[in-house]
Amino acid sequence: MNATVRVSAVALFCLAAAACAQKQQVKPTPPPAETATAPQPATTEGAFTPADLQTNACLRTRVIYFDFDKSDIQSQFDNIIACHAKYLRDRPMARMTLEGNTDERGTREYNLGLGERRGNAVASALEADGASASQIKVVSYGEERPVCREHNESCWQKNRRVNIVYTTE
Repeated sequence: MNATVRVSAVALFCLAAAACAQKQQVKPTPPPAETATAPQPATTEGAFTPADLQTNACLRTRVIYFDFDKSDIQSQFDNIIACHAKYLRDRPMARMTLEGNTDERGTREYNLGLGERRGNAVASALEADGASASQIKVVSYGEERPVCREHNESCWQKNRRVNIVYTTE
């Protein structure tokens, strides 16, 4: 085989290989269907903005309830805590006050202490999720600010709470 035929054969082979490689690069790859249709949880979306405080369902929830004589946070509020912690991480200038409240049972001093323990429990959970302690202030109102004034268990349950109040940005 002479040199011209060999060079022509190699050139043809290179052209064929280049054409195949080009076809593979041109083919668009469709995005996975599950990613395009699956809703993302609120805590993994982009950065929160101040407008989200009014529009995001998770951030609009600003009350954490407690069991009688307890200051530990129930697991049903974990997502709420995570949303508010993410908001504080996304907005370093944001500030919040955690207002601890109790029902009317117990002495004034005991209820002020219990309200503070509840506020501190929420603050600790927010900090564990990445919020800065400098963004959070805890205040205890004890039994002084009830949302329900009846003297029964269903009413007392509503008063055992921590209110999340955003103060400045």
